[in-house]
Amino acid sequence: MATETAQTTRRFDLRIGRSFEPGAGAPIPVFNPATEELIAKVGAADAGQVRRAVRAARGALERGELGSAEERAACLHRLADVMEARTEEILESVVAEVGTPVSTARGLHVSTPVRVLRWLAEATLTDRTEYLGREPGPPVNEAMVMYRPVGVVAGIAAYNYPLMFAAMKVGSAFAAGCPTVLLSSPHSPLTLLDFARWVDEAGFPPDAVSVLAGGVEVAQELIRRPEVAKISFTGSVPAGTEVMKSAADGLRGVVLELGGKSAAIVLPSVDPADVMDALHTRYLRNAGQGCGSPTRILVHRSRMEEFTEASRTFYDEVVVGDPRDPDTLVGPVIGEQHRRRVQGYIDAALNGGGHVLAEGRLPDTDRGWYVRPTLIGGLPNGAEINQEEIFGPVATVQSYDDVDEAVALANATKFGLHASVFGPHDEAMALAPRLEAGLVTFNGGAPVRVDAPNGGWKESGIGRERGEAGIREYLEPVTVQWPVTA
Repeated sequence: MATETAQTTRRFDLRIGRSFEPGAGAPIPVFNPATEELIAKVGAADAGQVRRAVRAARGALERGELGSAEERAACLHRLADVMEARTEEILESVVAEVGTPVSTARGLHVSTPVRVLRWLAEATLTDRTEYLGREPGPPVNEAMVMYRPVGVVAGIAAYNYPLMFAAMKVGSAFAAGCPTVLLSSPHSPLTLLDFARWVDEAGFPPDAVSVLAGGVEVAQELIRRPEVAKISFTGSVPAGTEVMKSAADGLRGVVLELGGKSAAIVLPSVDPADVMDALHTRYLRNAGQGCGSPTRILVHRSRMEEFTEASRTFYDEVVVGDPRDPDTLVGPVIGEQHRRRVQGYIDAALNGGGHVLAEGRLPDTDRGWYVRPTLIGGLPNGAEINQEEIFGPVATVQSYDDVDEAVALANATKFGLHASVFGPHDEAMALAPRLEAGLVTFNGGAPVRVDAPNGGWKESGIGRERGEAGIREYLEPVTVQWPVTA
């Protein structure tokens, strides 16, 4: 049973255009997933507040209030400054409401969003006008392509990386000259409502960014507003499908990031002991609540025994528990319902013939929504646990006999977000063009490239976030053509 703390007295207001006000809808309880304590109650937006937020955004666009590229770039830089200065406050917030351990939260929840904003600030200044030159006709003519803001953007964030989604959705849209109405997940609204204050502090145009809280009903109200020109959504495939159906009314554009079941191919030439940290940490961090987590591990049959032994040794050292402990790698998942869902996948896999290859230890506490880190083998690629996104600290291992089989297994999924290859660079590079994924990393990859597009194939989504491609999602090309008379 969750308990209430003194923190519930803190006030969290929505930002409706230029004003801050309590949500007029049903209260949203926010719990600390490590302690199960109630840490805040936030009023969801009601239909009237959603309408006002969207109209404010549209008004800002019609009045030309988003400013010049230089002014928008300055706003984005100032927002990055504000967030950087509030690093400790952000860490306190995301550790409390998301449960991300401090060992990884600084990079995942602060440094990367700040880098995104700074890159976008510089990219705002890019002149994207294309001069197509002269065509012989007849008549002789010249043409150019200019890019205009698409209009009001509805951004809907997932709970696992709230500030990353805010930086990508609001930042990219603002760089393109579009106002945004940003909706938080009901599981992690606190950090994004703080983000609304930081936008104000950074001196953004008053109606350029609204930030709302709410669940499915609020999201539906937002995406159905006729003033919304484009919808950027991060979440599940079923929810993304509903977003796309709603967007079809009015033929509005969408950017959808809908998760993955990413494969990690460990090539035969690799010593399994050398990849343990880079491989396992990638899906265990944030309690496995990451869309690009490499949760289908493919190992050459001749290396399976070595891989399993090395994995058991690694799992023995994994610290699961209090996210405030700097030694903790795996914290809690977001809630009890999700904990049961993840555990249900594990139980079904084991009841269906799978077996545990490696297993972590649960913390010595009766509080918190923890899932034991689990590595499962013995199931075919078509098994549910090898095909569905679990969103927990769980991965599976399958064997392959040759690299062609490994590629076929990696691609045999409805998702296509990320893929990983562990092995010599030349061998890995040869596989990259064969993998059906929006991002391919070698040997653990590197920090997020904020200048590179992120998105997926197949049911992993539509469109791209980050980088130049992320800005162009919010721009419409306009061809201008004229005859040449002299």
